[in-house]
Amino acid sequence: MAGISRRGGGQAGTGARNAVRIAISNGLVGLFLNGREFLPGVGLPRDSALGTAIRKWARVALIVQKFGGSSVADAAGLKRVADRIVQSARRGNKVVVVVSAMGDTTDDLLDLAASVTDTPPARELDILLTAGERISMALLSMAVNQKGVRARSFTGQQAGLHTDAAYGTASIVGIVPERILRTLQDGYVAIIAGFQGVNEREDVTTLGRGGSDTTAVAFAAALGADSCEIYTDVDGVFTADPRSVPAAAPLSLITYEETLEMAAHGAKVLHLRAVEFARKYQVPLHVRSSFSNKEGTWIVEDTSKKLIEKGIEEPAVTGVAADTSQGKISVVGVPDQPGVAARVFAVVAEVDGNIDMIVQNTSLTQKGLSNISFTVPREDVSNVVEALEAKKDELGFHNIAVERQIGILSIIGAGMRSHSGVSAKFFQALGSLDVNVDMITTSEIRISVVVDPNQLAEAARRIHTAFGLDASEAAIVYGGTGR
Repeated sequence: MAGISRRGGGQAGTGARNAVRIAISNGLVGLFLNGREFLPGVGLPRDSALGTAIRKWARVALIVQKFGGSSVADAAGLKRVADRIVQSARRGNKVVVVVSAMGDTTDDLLDLAASVTDTPPARELDILLTAGERISMALLSMAVNQKGVRARSFTGQQAGLHTDAAYGTASIVGIVPERILRTLQDGYVAIIAGFQGVNEREDVTTLGRGGSDTTAVAFAAALGADSCEIYTDVDGVFTADPRSVPAAAPLSLITYEETLEMAAHGAKVLHLRAVEFARKYQVPLHVRSSFSNKEGTWIVEDTSKKLIEKGIEEPAVTGVAADTSQGKISVVGVPDQPGVAARVFAVVAEVDGNIDMIVQNTSLTQKGLSNISFTVPREDVSNVVEALEAKKDELGFHNIAVERQIGILSIIGAGMRSHSGVSAKFFQALGSLDVNVDMITTSEIRISVVVDPNQLAEAARRIHTAFGLDASEAAIVYGGTGR
């Protein structure tokens, strides 16, 4: 993993004879002694002090824990989270915590900025928004210290998280966690402000929505953590959003691939970027509730081996996702010629429009013309339409039709690769509700349809039941604050 390394060994500034560096690359951990690579605890004399120290370090679990805004929404929440951190530390674990802003703090700060100006400079807005996480990290550190476990808090910059220069939506380019490692070696819990980093100009940047999840996974990869625990207000990953499908059932295991599809199509437990990061660097994710002691969900590369060992056939459908965050744009009357669609989507790309579903149909009324329909996040609709209208003569279309509110219903499951009849059951269930399907897209493990948003919630519940996913008791949502 370029730019992400873990360094340790020796006392800082003492000129120790043995220089130790632990580097993370492509999900693998490499140990370097005086520039020569060893596997952890292997290739060193068993009776050497350094070999013993490394094997001792290897037996100590390093855990990254991330707590969201609903978990630390108030003083009671902060104290409850502190109790959980203290329990982990007193079991002998090295604990790194990533924390979000309290409750609705980020949205309140956005409202505050809007009260001053309609167009806040991106640099200044990022500085303002990071204040929320700085407040929660400091308060949480105080709460942990109060309970008798030493803790220190760090901003993203202090923790060594480096980003590009894209204010508001920065990408992580590297982590240099020396300060965090020193803190752990000194016996402290390290508490890091999520959602933020620093660019090469030493300006504060934010990672965008879901940035705290991504921060936690990135530090877990950089530190070679045994696991990354994501704490939220539900008991793990469910077969559907329990807020809208009360019969949603908790999943004990789910693959990265399935989680990516669910996150991309409306599931709210984990952010898409965090799951992508975890899959790339093979970070074991454990999603749990900070309000209960239930086991939660492990997100892993492949669940089939464990299912086979238990004698359980992999289900066709793992989950149902409902998404109301997209809008639909139809470019009507484009020339039905090769290359036209590519030119349309090139314009969309120029304004960073993130396309999900695409359908192209030949016009029924005008020969030689076609209509291209696609979905993008609702906040991108205006920019995309404006960019297309500016190229209307060049692209040669007649007009643009826009639906700013649509519903997208998806079924997801790795078992769909080996099960027949999934599509038939899906569309039969939709037909039983008289749900009209506007667009359809598929992948190996997903079927998605665009439907009337007013029918989306009921359709999700019906599909959930049709595939036998209903739990015997209603799911519990403990928190709920944080927009």
